[in-house]
Amino acid sequence: MSEARETYAHGYHESVLRSHRWRTVANSAAYLVDRLAAGTDVLDVGCGPGTITLDLARIVAPGRVIGVDRETELVEAARGEAKGVANVEFQVGDVYRLPTADAAFDVVHAHQLLQHLGDPVAALVEMRRVCRPTGVVAARDSDYATAAWYPEDPALDRWLDLQLQVIRDNGGDPRAGRRLLGWARHAGFSEVIPSASVWCFATPDQRDFWGGMWADRVVGSTLADQAVRRGLASRADLQEIARSWRRWAAAADGWFTVVHGEVLCTP
Repeated sequence: MSEARETYAHGYHESVLRSHRWRTVANSAAYLVDRLAAGTDVLDVGCGPGTITLDLARIVAPGRVIGVDRETELVEAARGEAKGVANVEFQVGDVYRLPTADAAFDVVHAHQLLQHLGDPVAALVEMRRVCRPTGVVAARDSDYATAAWYPEDPALDRWLDLQLQVIRDNGGDPRAGRRLLGWARHAGFSEVIPSASVWCFATPDQRDFWGGMWADRVVGSTLADQAVRRGLASRADLQEIARSWRRWAAAADGWFTVVHGEVLCTP
């Protein structure tokens, strides 16, 4: 993210990182798999704790993989997880000023990053700069306005409203998934291939993970602090939302989906 210190709405509470560490190439970057091969050099921008990055490194070995994130603590944690993986490294860096030369990578990837930026087009332009002419810039972002769940619960409606509002207030766009194609076109790519996929949580284990994570996140994360500080919700409101997430997780017919937009961009 930018040197202007754009605010990541969710912060880095344990519950947030629990969600990040769940992410893999299979569940979060499947649209990119056909562009990965042994020897591919990859830059993973906004890598967080590095689970997708490490997956990418295993797939493209002996290709070089670098994960970049603005948060020093996350980079250090990712380095700890990467011990023994010879073809990956992690660096502190800014998506608007990436710490690498022009045309250095075959794949430049960002997952769930652009929605939190004040200038996603500028970020894509910078990602294009470091991508080889024969390579691809890949981005995937959720469109949280598409979130759907069952059983219905007014407290979960309230949760979604809060999430959308806090991200908007921080200068991001919680509907980024539907805007990726337009942003990529404005960034000047020669070709953009758009697609979409969903996260779906409906089995007991999936509901336990997703519902438990959000029950903790809605009361303990930076998102919760911002909602209270801005007068959008009280602590009691957030506790009721947390109880609703646990009720949802326990429902035998519980279902949650959210659509993600995806783009594969040719420089």
